[in-house]
Amino acid sequence: MSFPRWLLTAGFAVAASGCAFVQSGSDWKGAVASQVNQLGYRNWIVVSEASFPAHSRAGVHQVYAPVEIPEAVDFVLRSIEQTEHVRPRIYLAREIRSIENDYAPGVDELRKQVGNSLHSHETTELDHQALLTLMEDASRSFDVLVIRTNTALPYSSVFMELQPGYWDSDSEQHLREKIQRDRMNKLARPIP
Repeated sequence: MSFPRWLLTAGFAVAASGCAFVQSGSDWKGAVASQVNQLGYRNWIVVSEASFPAHSRAGVHQVYAPVEIPEAVDFVLRSIEQTEHVRPRIYLAREIRSIENDYAPGVDELRKQVGNSLHSHETTELDHQALLTLMEDASRSFDVLVIRTNTALPYSSVFMELQPGYWDSDSEQHLREKIQRDRMNKLARPIP
């Protein structure tokens, strides 16, 4: 498959499926900011380490960011925080906590830097394979943005599942309980 010269010189290359774009280096922030503004509830953003698998599925958009994970996470969270329509639920691979610096030099420093880049957002730890499964399942119906970084440390990817920015789980639970009460009240009415 050949690409128009203007497309290649602009830093874009069409992925094999023809559905996803890979944006190279210099304007990664513009590409990410544009995507974040288009994403909504149930979309995912993954700030990945260098060997994260490339996906050919439609709806998975990939951007190459020539920075380390903490810098990309900081930028993504700043972009999300400027919107009102979404907020992130952040997941980290459980395995990263157990990796020793002797086997992956730099992992201790990376853990500190990632912690600082999270803007005080709470995180949930899940097994890496479970996170991949959740992301792949979501990509069947919803867009996923993968930001591939230069970080070369195992299990260091940061996964973000977007939630509504104006509606939280407590509000949703209250609504569901009210609907259930209303439904039960209708069923319990005496027959005239």
